[in-house]
Amino acid sequence: MAPPKRPPMADRFRNLAAEALGTGLLVATVVGSGIMAQRLTGDIALALWANTAATGAILVVLIGLFGPISGAHFNPAVTLVMALKRQLSAADAGFYIVAQICGAMLGTLLAHLMFDLPLVSAYADPRNGASQWLSEVAATFGLVLVILVSLRHSSEQIALRVGLYIAAAYWFTASTSYANPAVTIGRALTSSFAGIGPADVPGFILAQIAGALLALALATWLLRDPSERSA
Repeated sequence: MAPPKRPPMADRFRNLAAEALGTGLLVATVVGSGIMAQRLTGDIALALWANTAATGAILVVLIGLFGPISGAHFNPAVTLVMALKRQLSAADAGFYIVAQICGAMLGTLLAHLMFDLPLVSAYADPRNGASQWLSEVAATFGLVLVILVSLRHSSEQIALRVGLYIAAAYWFTASTSYANPAVTIGRALTSSFAGIGPADVPGFILAQIAGALLALALATWLLRDPSERSA
């Protein structure tokens, strides 16, 4: 298989800007809606529902906006999978991931500024252990599987499907479905409702990468051409 073509420099900068901006707006929404929900209600279930609705909605918007520009990964796990599928060069994948992480961190800072909070604060409650890590494997596995199958059969529905999947995964996983290493890093800068302790970030990221790789393996088998399956 021929190596993926590298885009011209101007296009590469546009792609990276789209990835940074999209990831930043995603994290600003996740963190900001969590802060707003926390201020408006003491009901944790209602706060989680508000956080869920905002996150699912912004994903539909952002993927629809930036998908035609950069592919709207906003997620190093997705970028890794696309690089392994040779749809993105290793160098471009690295630049994507840096842009996503920088965007995620700036998104948290923006949310804190909008709500008049310190720029950075540390989350105290632990988010670790087998149930949390398994939740992140499952959440990221499902997300990447939705993306890969949708890209093959109904790419025009991918924004809606990703938004709906993440909204559902907020509620069926014990971790509330971070499913994204860049978002996880960005959320480590806040002590608000959407936060995670810095010490818990590595475990989440490893679980997310494992889930993404499992989804890639399954999707490769599921989407194989019938002639290859029979062979």
